[in-house]
Amino acid sequence: MPDEKDPDWIPREREESGCPCKSRQRYADCCMPFHYGRANPETAEQLMRSRYSAYFFRRVDYLVETTHPTTRSRRLKEDIEANINLINWSFLTIVSVSKGEKEDKTGKVEFIAEYYVDGSRQELHEKSRFKKYKGLWKYLDGKVGE
Repeated sequence: MPDEKDPDWIPREREESGCPCKSRQRYADCCMPFHYGRANPETAEQLMRSRYSAYFFRRVDYLVETTHPTTRSRRLKEDIEANINLINWSFLTIVSVSKGEKEDKTGKVEFIAEYYVDGSRQELHEKSRFKKYKGLWKYLDGKVGE
C-alpha cells in the first residue's frame, strides 16, 4: 500500500490527469518523469514547461536544481519557499521558441503564465533564456514584460 507521507508518493489522479503545462499529455507522460528524476528535459521548451508544472505542484527542489548555477542565488530555495504558496498557477501559453533543441547549447522560450494571488487574476509574460550545464538544460534568466 502506498504511503501518502512519502514525498515521492503521487496520487493516481495526479498521474492520470492532464499535465499543467498544457502539452495535452498526461502528467505521468510529460513533466512527472522530470520532477522525480526519472528523465531529463531534452529541449529548453520541455524544461520551461516542467518548471511551470513544478511551480504548479510546488516542487521547490526541482526549481532550484534546474536553475543555472551562474544565476542561482544562495537564497533561491528560501526565496521560492517564501512565496510559492501565495500563488496559484492556472494556465500556460507558449508564445515562441528560439533554438533550445536537443543539439543546441542555448535557447529562448517566450511564454505567458496566468495565475491568481488572493483571488485576483495576474499574468506573467516572460522571455526566458536557457543554457546547458554539464549537458543538461538549465534556466538561466528571464526578461519580464514586453
